[in-house]
Amino acid sequence: MSNNDMMEKEEIFSKVLRAGRRTYFFDVRATKAGDYYLTITESKKFTNDDGSFHYKKHKIYLYKEDFAEFNEILREMTDYVIQEKGEEVISERHQKDYKKEDYNNSNNETPTSPESFTDVNFEDI
Repeated sequence: MSNNDMMEKEEIFSKVLRAGRRTYFFDVRATKAGDYYLTITESKKFTNDDGSFHYKKHKIYLYKEDFAEFNEILREMTDYVIQEKGEEVISERHQKDYKKEDYNNSNNETPTSPESFTDVNFEDI
């Protein structure tokens, strides 16, 4: 098999998702028997102290017999995250004014509890 034949076999169908320092590659590939499966590759760019960079890659192989259950669990998990936290991204990386909330303060109060506010008498102002 020539290199061109191998390239055609490898590039059955592909999509790329660029997300900051991460890139996700979704590739449909073929088994030796000619059936299809999916690979999902996460590639993350790391910068060295000298300015050079390297990539770390992680790959998942997903076969047709697992598609339905994988999709079901993925949908359940993503729905849960959106339901619990909404679609707004809240993180140090995405928001410059992000501050971690300290839930372990000395009174074991959450920052939004009424006990954590100071009483102000507006008649004194």
